[in-house]
Amino acid sequence: MKLLITGGAGFIGSNFVTHMLQQHPEYQIINVDALTYAGNLKNLESIENHPNYTFIKADIRDVTAMDEVFSKGVDVVVNFAAESHVDRSILEPDVFVKTNVLGTQVLLDAAKKYSLTKYVQVSTDEVYGSLDVSGLFTEETPLMPNSPYSASKAGGDLLVRAYHETFGLPVNITRCSNNYGPYQFPEKLIPLIISCALADQSLPVYGDGLNIRDWLYVEDHCTAIDLVIHEGVNGEVYNIGGNNERTNIHIVKTILQELGKPESLISYVQDRPGHDLRYGIDPTKITTELGWKPKHSFETGIKETIKWYLDNKDWWARNQSSEYQNYAARQYGSRLGDSL
Repeated sequence: MKLLITGGAGFIGSNFVTHMLQQHPEYQIINVDALTYAGNLKNLESIENHPNYTFIKADIRDVTAMDEVFSKGVDVVVNFAAESHVDRSILEPDVFVKTNVLGTQVLLDAAKKYSLTKYVQVSTDEVYGSLDVSGLFTEETPLMPNSPYSASKAGGDLLVRAYHETFGLPVNITRCSNNYGPYQFPEKLIPLIISCALADQSLPVYGDGLNIRDWLYVEDHCTAIDLVIHEGVNGEVYNIGGNNERTNIHIVKTILQELGKPESLISYVQDRPGHDLRYGIDPTKITTELGWKPKHSFETGIKETIKWYLDNKDWWARNQSSEYQNYAARQYGSRLGDSL
């Protein structure tokens, strides 16, 4: 199999590239990534010399570049390439639409032109909107995105569905809950809290910290996508969840306890616009139909994640870069002061 992975230098993508080469060393893996701020080839140092691995720096919005990649022969595409941070989408929604919608359309056109055997769109539970204190998202839940990020992902998902219905393109869409684990850029909650706590900096927590997310260890997500590639029924959507719902403040306090840091570091900041209260995934479909289930509880996964960040300070130290500082100042402003 010749597998094209877009966004393979990002957090989930790089974990997936490594997973596939470990589990299927005979596959040819092509990794296409534009290497924006969240893409990092250091994530892939362990496999960069693998004989069946190729990296191509390119943007999925570039029609000519994508045609050149596809023309060399591709069997399956897994599209991780996306702008994915809600906070940044509030500041720059146009960037998210261009990558998550228009970029997806470019890939779909190429997949149709070259008659791929499978196109997998990696999406998010955020396209479903927000839950109250009860209920779970199923694959039949209507799409009701509440942020520019989730709206752009929903737009991409609908294009994937349309290309299946109109052109017969063999597709699957996966929608996952919040991922965490090694190589996650330190703008997201868990690596942000770990890196700030280790530096004894204030820890930004939106509102009252009671927003709830379902947490999925990235390795478990990779095994699910691997299974969808090989066993997923064409045209179907599969929700991938970890059955690990936690409030944000619980996450923060758990990390502080593991690191031996005081709760006095917590700094509550003004809530962001359109902040969804709760996400909860029902993974029954992928569990019963494809036989997948996560191996990591939150308790085991968070310990492994913290250990990785402790062992790889050089990797996440760019959290302190001027680019990230400028972003943090725009996003949190006076709500956080000089703590980042």
